Formats: sequence, structure tokens, C-alpha cells
Amino acid sequence: MADIEGKNGSPASTGTPAGGAGNGNGKGKLTALIEDSKAVRDRALEELQALKQPEKTDLWKSVLRVKHDETPRSRALGVLSNVFLHLHPAKINRDAVAYNYTWGMGGMTFYVYITLVFTGALLMFYYHPSKVVAFRDILYLEHDVPFGKLLRNMHRWGAHLMVIMVEVHMFRVYLTGSYKKPREFNWVVGVLLLVLTLLLSFTGYLLPDDQLGFWAVTVGTNMARATPLLGHDGPFGPQLGMTPFNDVRFGLLGGSIVDANALLRAYIWHCVAIPIIASAFMVVHFWRVRKDGGISGPSPVMLESEIKEPRKI
Repeated sequence: MADIEGKNGSPASTGTPAGGAGNGNGKGKLTALIEDSKAVRDRALEELQALKQPEKTDLWKSVLRVKHDETPRSRALGVLSNVFLHLHPAKINRDAVAYNYTWGMGGMTFYVYITLVFTGALLMFYYHPSKVVAFRDILYLEHDVPFGKLLRNMHRWGAHLMVIMVEVHMFRVYLTGSYKKPREFNWVVGVLLLVLTLLLSFTGYLLPDDQLGFWAVTVGTNMARATPLLGHDGPFGPQLGMTPFNDVRFGLLGGSIVDANALLRAYIWHCVAIPIIASAFMVVHFWRVRKDGGISGPSPVMLESEIKEPRKI
């Protein structure tokens, strides 16, 4: 029996390796679980520390630019990177401003906007936001005012062009990844500018007071009835007490139908409110382009003529 137990091993000895392997697997899982819990705890501590110091988070740095580090060049960098103290950037990436990369859509959109502001201000001299004379003013502008038809068409086609340019500009920004860190906040500002551009185009539809504008605004405001929370036909709208006489459609039209109140509100939104809001966001947009390091682009390429030979000692 002793020889048999010595050669074959006892049942206890044969069970020991299996039990050891089981214990090893259990210890490994327990160790991995403890390490994962420590990682979660460390991450929670980091997030808690970030809440105590929000200016250190990526979100804060994306919205508000921080000061330069205290170095001998910090004062110079503060001046060179400031839009108001130094209008033109001290240094730019040559490849980032190439038209085959940027397509020039941002700058051209701004120039079209300036043209629209100028032509719109001139059109205001000949237009009255009244159901009685609005369409009559358009006919007078096209047939009797010198260059009136040219002025109106410049404003109309410029508005269509601006919508296309903003969309192409955002498409280019998306393709080149220019919305990524540290430009997340400026991407949000750009999305808001796209919405404001569409609202400018939509509110301008009604001002001629013709059949095209009437039915466009009728369809658009009927769609607003289905707005979540704010429309009486939208999700949770009836539960919040929304009716056809107090929802977002009623607020846009100033009534329950497209009438004189709707024309006056569209005029105020189109000529005063939205341009002021859009101009403010444009200032923020341009400022953030500068503060985020200029126009994003590919890594700079040095020409062969710019390569300096090392000095011989």
C-alpha cells in the first residue's frame, strides 16, 4: 500500500493540484476585481477633484481660454494671442490657410453676411411690415425704384448662398476633424450659427407677403405644433397644458393664423433680433478660432529652401 500510494499518490495528493488551480483562478479573479475597483475609485476621486477645481477640466478650458503659464515669454504670448491687442496672428500655418484645405467657406460666408446686412438695410427704406402694403412695396421696389430689382435679388440669392456656404463650411470642418479638442466649444457655436442662418432664411420668406411666403410659414409653423414639450401636438405638450392658443406656434405667429401679427413678428425677428444674436455669436466664433490656436490644419511642411544647414564647429 505504501508503494502504491508512493507511486500513484494518495487521493488527497491528487486533489491538491486541482484545488490549488481553483484557488489560483479564484485569487486571480479577486485580484482583478480589486484592481478594477481601485481604478474606479481613482477615477471617481479625479472627477471629484475636478468638481472642486472646474477651471482645470477640459470642458472649462474648451469654453474659456486659460492664461499662459508663467514664463519669461508669457506677457508677449498674452499680447500676440489677444484678438484686440494684436488683430492679425503673429504666426500661421501655411498649409492650414490653403484654399484646397479650407475651401475658404468661413470667410466667404462672413462676406456674404455683410452683403446681406447692407442690402437688407437698403430694402428697409422701401418696406412696411403691414398686410395692406407689404406686397405692394415689393412691386414698387421691383418696377419703380432704380436698381430695386437688382437690390432685392442680391439679398434673396445672397441668403440662399449663405445657407449653402454655412453647410459646406461645417462639412469641411467635420471632414478635417477641426471640431476636436480644443475646439469643441467653437463647434457648438458653429452649430448655433447654422440654426440662426436657417431662421434668418425662414423668417425672410414671409416678408414679401406672397403666396410662397404664406404657405411656407404655414407649413413651418404647423410643424412647430409637434415640438416636444412646447407644442400642443408634441410629446408631453398636452400634459404640460399646451393648447393651440399658448404653445410655440401661437408665440411665433402672435395668433392662431398667419396674419398681420405673424408678418410683424417675422419682420422684427428677421431685421433686428436674429441679426444681433448672430453677430454676437460670430464675434465669439472668430475670437475662439484665434484663441484655440488659429485655423486647424495639417502638420506644417517645411520647404527645401527653408532648411538651414547645421553650422560647422
